[in-house]
Amino acid sequence: MEMIIDLPGGARVDAHFANFTVKTDQPTVGGGEDSAPTPFALFLSSLGTCAGIYVLGFCRQRGLSTDGIRIAQRMHSNPITGLVGKIELEIQVPPEFPEKYRPALIRSAEQCAVKKHFENPPSFEITTKEVALA
Repeated sequence: MEMIIDLPGGARVDAHFANFTVKTDQPTVGGGEDSAPTPFALFLSSLGTCAGIYVLGFCRQRGLSTDGIRIAQRMHSNPITGLVGKIELEIQVPPEFPEKYRPALIRSAEQCAVKKHFENPPSFEITTKEVALA
């Protein structure tokens, strides 16, 4: 898979892949227009939305209603490094959601591919290449 990342102006940076464009920006205090999420916020949101796909799939396979189900994601920063040190995913279910499925719901969310990449990060290779302007 290849993504093309471009710099359309201001503090915006966009990613293009398949038939999609994912827009990012910086808040006004960071020199942006606050017109889109920051790249880091988008990155973090991929964890909760990925877990959500697994929760959705679990419920669909069992014919369980997803009405009222949501995931609250909380990030806790390490006060020394300033980096995210802990991420909590709380699967919120309505009172009528069967108790017997709650542990399995957690196990399904733990299968999230984004989470697995956090736990086993890829290596990075960053290079430059000269290309002619189109």
